[in-house]
Amino acid sequence: MGLFNIELLALVGFLLGAYSIVANDAIQTLGTFLSSNSHRPWWVLWIYASSIIIAVMAYAFFANNGDIAFGRLNTIPFPETGIKWWHAVPPLVLLLLTRYGIPVSTTFLVLTIFSLTGGAATDGVMEKMLVKSGLGWVVAFFAGGLIYAVVAGKLEKWVAATRERAHDLRWTVLQWCSTAFLWSQWLIQDLANIFVFLPRTTTVGADGNIMVHFDGSLIIFATLVMVGLHALIFATRGGEIQKIVLSKTNTTDVRAATLVDFIYGVVLLVFKEWSDIPMSTTWVFLGLLAGREIAISYVTHLRDTAAARFDIFTDIARAFAGLVVSVILAIALPATSTGAWWAFALLGLLAVALGALMYRRRTDMRPVAETE
Repeated sequence: MGLFNIELLALVGFLLGAYSIVANDAIQTLGTFLSSNSHRPWWVLWIYASSIIIAVMAYAFFANNGDIAFGRLNTIPFPETGIKWWHAVPPLVLLLLTRYGIPVSTTFLVLTIFSLTGGAATDGVMEKMLVKSGLGWVVAFFAGGLIYAVVAGKLEKWVAATRERAHDLRWTVLQWCSTAFLWSQWLIQDLANIFVFLPRTTTVGADGNIMVHFDGSLIIFATLVMVGLHALIFATRGGEIQKIVLSKTNTTDVRAATLVDFIYGVVLLVFKEWSDIPMSTTWVFLGLLAGREIAISYVTHLRDTAAARFDIFTDIARAFAGLVVSVILAIALPATSTGAWWAFALLGLLAVALGALMYRRRTDMRPVAETE
């Protein structure tokens, strides 16, 4: 049973991934766009973002000979035995974590199980993903820190002191352009996390170059699905996870958001050109915010330094926890098919831990009147 030659489990994994991955990563790419344009109708923002999705998909199909993953799946071929039920569980877990505003690396949560169960074809991919993602955090941290150490003294104080100019047309145009640039770079990096569930052909040329190809009708179907699911994300203004962006300094201001998006987009572009190994864009984003918040707290004193450090530590802890969850799922889920008792025990402990975390988040999310 399937659709467009997609097996049912692959289709389920794709649908869960298409929604949960973007919903969780909305804080990185569309978070500042949503927060700084909260006064505009959601459907206007949705049409704009969707037009970029369609443009990126069309470019990938014609320029990359149908490789919609932009080379990120060169080292992660479609499983020889097809998509199993355990492949579809990580995006389901991601959906639950997103519902309670818990940011994790979608790259690690979704791709780890493919890289650790792919045999010789994916040998060493996980280690390379870790190295590239860790380096991405470091580069983004220093980029954000150095740039804001230079400009924060004037820029952030100016932003804070001139709120009435936040919706100036020139800044709005610049911010929308920076969003288009960042959104396209994120799609190039993370479409692999969504399309990893879909069938594709992988060939090796005479020169040793690996080529991945997706069927054109499949790309059209997937594009329509993603555009439709994005309507839900925009209608809810990013959901609970959007609060992470709102907790940062001046991110609701178009002018501040423009610089954040541009720096982030440039870092992703650099790493895109560096190699085709998938990387965690979440780690890059958290590194950028960490460097930015530290610089702002020291230079402008618009935020308490201790609070900024605690915020950074919390974000790092979340990213590490997401990595641990990813590895546990990748190791334990396939092992349950063999009846291994330790796999069931490990997944049970993980379920209890995640349940407790989500219960705590649900309590924190309740209005004050409900908790009294």
